[in-house]
Amino acid sequence: MFIHRSDSIYDDSPAERYQFPAQYRTRVEACVGDWIVYYEPSKVRETRGYFAVAKVQAVIQDPSAANMFIALIEPGTYLDFVNPVPFNHDGTLIERGLLNEAGRISGRAQSAVRPLSAEDFNRILSLGLDETVQELPRIDTGYDKPVHDGFHEQGQQLFVFEEQRIRIPQLNSRVVRDRLFRRLVITAYDKRCAITGLKLINGGGRAEVDAAHIRPVEHSGPDILTNGIALSGTAHWMFDRGLIALSNDLDILVSRQANDPDSIHSLINTTGKAIAPTRAAQRPHPRFLQWHRENCFKH
Repeated sequence: MFIHRSDSIYDDSPAERYQFPAQYRTRVEACVGDWIVYYEPSKVRETRGYFAVAKVQAVIQDPSAANMFIALIEPGTYLDFVNPVPFNHDGTLIERGLLNEAGRISGRAQSAVRPLSAEDFNRILSLGLDETVQELPRIDTGYDKPVHDGFHEQGQQLFVFEEQRIRIPQLNSRVVRDRLFRRLVITAYDKRCAITGLKLINGGGRAEVDAAHIRPVEHSGPDILTNGIALSGTAHWMFDRGLIALSNDLDILVSRQANDPDSIHSLINTTGKAIAPTRAAQRPHPRFLQWHRENCFKH
């Protein structure tokens, strides 16, 4: 388990790297080749609790900071939870390995990097990725619904947890990851297109909006909310083909090479800015927006 704060002083990018001091080196090196869970402390405003899973690829010494190291995240493994999982509920911990013999929270809870038992990992993962759960609390108030073993699609169990062995092949499935990513992005954007501002729901209750990767998966774009944006079909087509892009301040840019710029401008919402989630930590990251402008946008 790696602690990460959205206001972290460390040079972290959860989908790519995790910076840590030398005191945690042995613990982090033990994670190489294995999956970890990210946790945001309850002291952080609007904490996400346990919010993502990723696989550690390697550990290197930080060349720019003395006595600091970096855990490199294996590309394509990071995945935000669709249901942020709270730390506890009514005094019952989700991460039960933190309890000491007296049944109280031990000092291990203060560690930025700590071991996670197979049982706790399975519990957190099943709650975080369970698509049958409408919503878990986004603050440290806990969870009081039945725990499901795995996450489901149309009643079919995708994987089963064993008590001592963690089986997570579906975390590598592009089909599963795309579906979870879509739900994550669409929820954050309240089912509304960031470009047009339209919120269209079909007769079956499905949002007529896509979850677009800003930096595509085929170009090492991670499945992280800040690399996602909700777009209608037409806006998605224009975004992928470089006819529109976003500035770091989310101003909507229209390519000078567009054949019919007036029609494009007529589709853009009246603010001229992309409509984004209210929480800053969920908005498109400037690094991904810059990549799109430099590699896709037709200036």
